[in-house]
Amino acid sequence: MKWLLNFLTSSIGQKLVMSLTGLFLITFLIVHLIGNIQLLYGDNGVAFNVYAKFMTGNPLIKTVSWGLYFFILLHAVQGIILWLKNKSAKGSQYAVQGKNSSWASKNMGPLGMIMLIFLIIHMYQFWLKMKLGTVTPVTIDGVEVQNLYAQVVYVFTNPLFVIFYVVCMVAIAFHLAHGFQSAFQSLGLNHKKYTPIIKFVGLAYSILVPLGFALIPIVMYMKFVFN
Repeated sequence: MKWLLNFLTSSIGQKLVMSLTGLFLITFLIVHLIGNIQLLYGDNGVAFNVYAKFMTGNPLIKTVSWGLYFFILLHAVQGIILWLKNKSAKGSQYAVQGKNSSWASKNMGPLGMIMLIFLIIHMYQFWLKMKLGTVTPVTIDGVEVQNLYAQVVYVFTNPLFVIFYVVCMVAIAFHLAHGFQSAFQSLGLNHKKYTPIIKFVGLAYSILVPLGFALIPIVMYMKFVFN
């Protein structure tokens, strides 16, 4: 086990952990976005509340969720450690790749910190309030569930939070623009035939997924404030 610990704490091991956890979180974001799109259904939150009840009540999903929380924390901690090491060394290819490196690649640390702050606030506003039972319950088909939809409406009718969420999605977009390709590169999955495809898919993902998340608070704000 000592060799494994030494490997995971080495520079290569840390980059490997960052890559694998990053790809896992990239997959999660797609699933999370699909679930959140139900917020835009014109059913007063029925579909979203049923979805939230399933996600928080299914034993398998709950187990996966705890793994997700661990990976988020691990990814954040490893990212901060790598950023600090690269900043002090000023020669790491991960953080500083020369004059032609992108703005996002040079600022992965600060972008990651913005994302971490966003996650803390996001978890507090929804996950923690739901776990503490402070969300008002509602009955759907004879079953009482927490009305998480009402909590979302409460948050997204505040213009400051809408702006905050949109700005954070821009930061996430930049983080993903570099992180997507970097994850494959750190895993050694580079090939002149496939790398351009990975770059294209990564760019499309880093634009479309954060855009989808950003549109949700904007649409909900427009719907409940101006209608």
